[in-house]
Amino acid sequence: MLKRFLGYYRPHKKLLVLDLGASFLVSLVAVLYPIITRMMLNDLIPNRRYREVVIYALGLLVIYFIRMLLNFFIQYQGHMMGVRMQAQMRSEMFAHLEKLPFSFYDNHETGKIMSRLTNDLMDVSELAHHGPETVIISSISVIISFAYLSTIHWGLALIVFACVPFLVVVSLFTRKRMRKAFQESRQAVAQINAAVESSVSGIRVTKAFVNADKEMEKFEEGNDAFREAKRDAYRAMGHFHSATTFVTDIFNVVILIAGGLFLYNGSINFADYSAFVVSINLFLGPINTLIRFMEQFQNGAAGFERFVEVMDTPPEAESPEAKSVGRLQGDIEFQNVTFGYGSEDEVLKNLSLAIAPGKTFALVGPSGGGKTTICHLIPHFYDIRSGRITVDGHDIFDLRRDDLRRNIGIVQQDVYLFNASIRENILYGRPDATEEEMVEAARRANIHEYVSSLPEGYDTVIGERGVRLSGGQKQRLCIARVFLKDPPILILDEATSALDNATEFLIQQALDELCRGRTTLVVAHRLSTIKNADRIAVIADGRITEEGDHHTLLQNNGLYAELYRQQFREDETPENGY
Repeated sequence: MLKRFLGYYRPHKKLLVLDLGASFLVSLVAVLYPIITRMMLNDLIPNRRYREVVIYALGLLVIYFIRMLLNFFIQYQGHMMGVRMQAQMRSEMFAHLEKLPFSFYDNHETGKIMSRLTNDLMDVSELAHHGPETVIISSISVIISFAYLSTIHWGLALIVFACVPFLVVVSLFTRKRMRKAFQESRQAVAQINAAVESSVSGIRVTKAFVNADKEMEKFEEGNDAFREAKRDAYRAMGHFHSATTFVTDIFNVVILIAGGLFLYNGSINFADYSAFVVSINLFLGPINTLIRFMEQFQNGAAGFERFVEVMDTPPEAESPEAKSVGRLQGDIEFQNVTFGYGSEDEVLKNLSLAIAPGKTFALVGPSGGGKTTICHLIPHFYDIRSGRITVDGHDIFDLRRDDLRRNIGIVQQDVYLFNASIRENILYGRPDATEEEMVEAARRANIHEYVSSLPEGYDTVIGERGVRLSGGQKQRLCIARVFLKDPPILILDEATSALDNATEFLIQQALDELCRGRTTLVVAHRLSTIKNADRIAVIADGRITEEGDHHTLLQNNGLYAELYRQQFREDETPENGY
């Protein structure tokens, strides 16, 4: 873990050396004051050498001015080094998040991921800045100050040094508890972030159902957990600081007694004793700095561990022999496919189906039967447990995922649009498309006239998740995006189920245009939208129970015919008496 952390200093080696050098010079300046104090008490003042007193004092002012400049460099450039390392880690983490499989996001809330990307890395940044200079410079300062104290009186210096092991033992004893407490505190912060993200995203639902009290109750659960975790963390920190401070206070008592005895015996004069008392802080100061640093170290270490936990999550597996492909024809086949999410029960059970190129294949059946799962497997969002899925005869496991997904367009019921302009959302389908191609895609999706009526046209920002648009407008923007992508394979997963009849008719026209000449997989509850499909399969409990065209399935009088009768009992007379 430490080696991995130190690797992030590599691009900033020059700045790190300068930062450490400046810190080292600052620590050396701290030694000058007691040295000059001892010289004045022993020599300059008793011998009335006042001119040299003034010269040394002025020299000390110049040195302090230089230290001010060095401190500015340490605080500014040192922190910037930490920020750059933080930015590098955040970039790596975001890039890695983009490569993680769907299963990772199934098990991790957005708020918790955000906490790792922001709060945790902020503490890592502070550790990156203060860690090396605190550990290295404080250690050097301890050595230098001990050597200087030994020149004053080696007996007193040894007594002080002999007390250090007690401080180390106390620190190690209390550190372990503090580390665990800070780790739990990090988890509690992530839990609060997740609760806030969920509540803010669903604020319209909360207001519609007048459930603000319920959301407050859920938030307070996380807030209580945070308060308890912080209480434990600060209790552990209190034990740590109070115990270590008590030990350092004992140092002063020991020096007072031992120094008094040496002074009484005449083995040290009053000036040297005074200088030793003044200089003892040169030794205890860096030790106390190292002790205080433990709190920051625990925060930064906990944050880096959580960062590493994400970075060590395996990305989507790509076969070493995965090959690139251009534009596919869209010949899709499932061969005895079995699949389940994680360790859950099987969602698809030995399922087989075939979709011919350019044909429309519809999936219907009860909720939870596996229809959407099939839609997720074709773009290789999940790995199957057994069986085989092929496109144009290629096993999708042997194809580069990006190449496969470039050949697939997806329109879902839950449309996701970015908080950006209409232009940017449509161009997401193909970022290098021209303005004319983008407008043509919008026109084919029946959204161009509406966009043209807006004061800012295609530059209109639509808000988070397209909140400023109606459901039908959002759906048509998504369709325009797929038109621009122009994939040979199209997946429509409940694309019109949440729309009113008038809007559905308008969008169905756009979808009919979109499906033309493409291999299309349609998932629908409204059977009116798939009556003209080339092939229809009824999925129930992870298996295909019926398959055929609309008329054949009605004649079979099975589940499809039952669903059809339920939907059209009041609206129309079923065909062939069903």
